[in-house]
Order: sequence, then C-alpha cells, then structure tokens
Amino acid sequence: MKTGAFIIPTGIGASIGGFAGDASFWARKFASKYNLIVNPNVVNAACFSGITENMLYIEGYSLDEFFRGKLNLTPSIKNKIGVIFDKSISQPVLNVHINTMNAVETVYGVNICAYEITDEEVGVEFFVDKSGASMGNVKNIETLKKAAQKLINKGAEAIAIVCHFPDEQGDDYASGVGVDPVGGVEAIISHYISKEFKIPCAHAPAFSDISISTEIVDKRCSAEYITPTFLPCILLGLSQAPRLEKHGKISVNDVDFLIMPYNALGAIPVLEMIKLGKPVYAVKENESVLNVTPEIFSNNCISINSYKELLTILN
Repeated sequence: MKTGAFIIPTGIGASIGGFAGDASFWARKFASKYNLIVNPNVVNAACFSGITENMLYIEGYSLDEFFRGKLNLTPSIKNKIGVIFDKSISQPVLNVHINTMNAVETVYGVNICAYEITDEEVGVEFFVDKSGASMGNVKNIETLKKAAQKLINKGAEAIAIVCHFPDEQGDDYASGVGVDPVGGVEAIISHYISKEFKIPCAHAPAFSDISISTEIVDKRCSAEYITPTFLPCILLGLSQAPRLEKHGKISVNDVDFLIMPYNALGAIPVLEMIKLGKPVYAVKENESVLNVTPEIFSNNCISINSYKELLTILN
C-alpha cells in the first residue's frame, strides 16, 4: 500500500480544515486507500476525532523534521500518554478535563499513565496578525518543559498539553469565515515540546467558560460548540501517534505523494518533496489566507480542482 501525506497547516484560515475536524471526511477517504500521514489539525474535532488506524498523527515540528530526513517514523499503538494541565486552569474546569480524560480512557482503552499540573502558570496569548494568520505568545513555556520531563520519567511516550486560553473565539470563526484564532499559538506549544523531547505531542485549549452554546454556528466548527473540552481528539490521536526515531521504519523516501491546500505551498514538506521529485497536489477548492501557489514551483506541484477529483486520479 502506498503512503501519502495529507497536511493542512494550522491557523491559516483554510476553507477546508481550518475549523474543527472539517477535513476529516476527505482524509478518511484517502486513508481508506493509502497509509496517510496527517497533522493534528486535519482530524482534531474537540470531542470527536477523524483518526483511523492507518493514519500517522504527527504535529508540525516533527513533521518538518521527518520531511527533512532528520527523523523516521515507527507506527505505534496504545502509546502511554502523559497529560499536562496548566496551573492557571480553575479547579472546576480542571475537574471537567479530568473526567473527560478518564472517560476517554474507559471507553477507548487509551493508556493514560499520569498527569501533571505545571508548577507555574503558562501564560498564553493569541491574536490574528495583519496577514490574517493566527499567532500568539507563551509567557512561561519553560514550565511546560518541566512538567513534560516529569511525565516522561513516569513512562510517558506521548504528551497531551492543556493550557488555559482567554475566552475569545470570535464571531467570525463561529460564522465560518476568518481564521481559528487559537491555532497559531497551539502550534508554538506543541512545536516546543516536540523539539525538546522528540516525542509525539498535541495541544488542546481550556477555556474558563465551559458552558455549551445554544446558538447555531457554521457546521465546520460546530464540534467545538457542543463540548466544554477539546481533550478527547488529541488523546485519540496521540494513542496511535508514530514513534519519532532516527532509524525508524518509515522515512521521507517512503512517501509517495503530498496533498496541500492550493495556496499554502510554502511549507517545508512541500519544498522537500519537490527536491525529491515527488508529486505535490495543490487542491483548488481549499484556499487559505496565504498566497503561495503551484505556479512558482516545478512540474512536481500539480493543481487539482477538488479532493474528489484527486481520489479518482491517484493510483
């Protein structure tokens, strides 16, 4: 079976995959035919997950390192997951997250080995910059490193991170326009832990307001409005995230194709696949706030009208 990669960068306002698991439908279609590398943004959907057994769930920093040829992937299941909770999460909200964690463990058999509360508040800020992309700052990221080390010492093979975020999703996002405002800073957090420990990780935000909205929102982000916690999806993804190893089973040379949004082609995986002379498919129906299109690349970068069309032409 061929191996492909289906990537939608976080925080770029992708019309498909820029909300809450709304690219899962298409990712699952491709995963029914191929082994598929995905980033969390593709399949994360709050209390739901689009993950399937033959998907390889990898956050952005490790994904870049993989495509650069600096690490390989070894498929794994039932990873031991350690969970980090930000000290600034209030006790009632923390209790909801612990109940959620225990529910996922009970229902799905996810192996959660321990959790740690950070010694200090993490201090997350997020915003949308002038380009329209999601960005942010983390005031005390070192406290996450200390908590992660404690969990690794307890046997954790993957790290789930839950930080407190200000309650500001925004009306535009709920209406299905603009950018998920938290995506950019979430990437900063997961990149940091991945870089420090070479271990699978993913992040879910915790908000102070855990009430469930009764307003009708755009269906693409609706998963985030029917649950007080976004933790389940990252636990399900990390449970089967591949191990990150220098001499692992799967290398970038084993990837047969890459699928990207049409105008988001400035990413490292794209550049590395082009160097290898392997096809990159830019899907026109999926656009973002970026403006890096196939025209500036070689013939290996191929424009395709839709995911449905691509499914019919891939061998």
